[in-house]
Amino acid sequence: MTFRAQILTLYPEMFPGPLGISIAGRALEEGVWSCQPIQIRDFATDKHRTVDDTPAGGGAGMVLRADVLAAAVDHALTALPDAPLLAMTPRGKPLTQARVRQLARGPGVTILCGRFEGFDERIFEARPIEEVSMGDIVLSGGEPAALMLLDACIRLLPGVMGAASSGFEESFENGLLEYPHYTRPAEWEGRTIPEVLRSGDHAKIAAWRKQRAEDDTRLRRPDLWERHEGTRDQSASGARRKTKKDK
Repeated sequence: MTFRAQILTLYPEMFPGPLGISIAGRALEEGVWSCQPIQIRDFATDKHRTVDDTPAGGGAGMVLRADVLAAAVDHALTALPDAPLLAMTPRGKPLTQARVRQLARGPGVTILCGRFEGFDERIFEARPIEEVSMGDIVLSGGEPAALMLLDACIRLLPGVMGAASSGFEESFENGLLEYPHYTRPAEWEGRTIPEVLRSGDHAKIAAWRKQRAEDDTRLRRPDLWERHEGTRDQSASGARRKTKKDK
């Protein structure tokens, strides 16, 4: 089954962009996924193809109009009714790797890209749109964020990554940052590869990697570590309750 990507944008020429090369590009050529950018201006009704207007109540910038957006969204929903519709906005819920895995298992995704000051809020009240943020940053538009989201999904599609297990231990897949990597030469500028990685003892290597993942997460991302610890505590408590009940 082909993973279908629809992108509602004022700049359709930005797609597939970097997703047309490397593993995503090969997957696109092989039909693993498809890319369909949709020009929002095509749904404007005036001769100037106007998609925005000044903010109600005053203020700087321009706001994308709800009526034009609704026409574009309705077209996309008709073309791909079973796929979730996401809007890229810093006001959205932060995207997680767990949500990416859910999206990658589905038929595809429709992404609404904003520009200017953003969207008329009424579009979110009137249409089934999931607001998504790629982090606490502000971009010039939703297109770079959409490329990030699609890349995250595409690499998880069956057959895209060279080895089926290559993504299992990466950052965020198990709630932790990934452990550090090394390769040849064994010594570089006086710095050597940790001895354990050259030992050939797979059990010790696995233990070292697990410990480093936990240590780095605790030091670099205490927010992730807190969630990881909370999940682990809940799992342990659940296991204990189940064991006690089964006796």
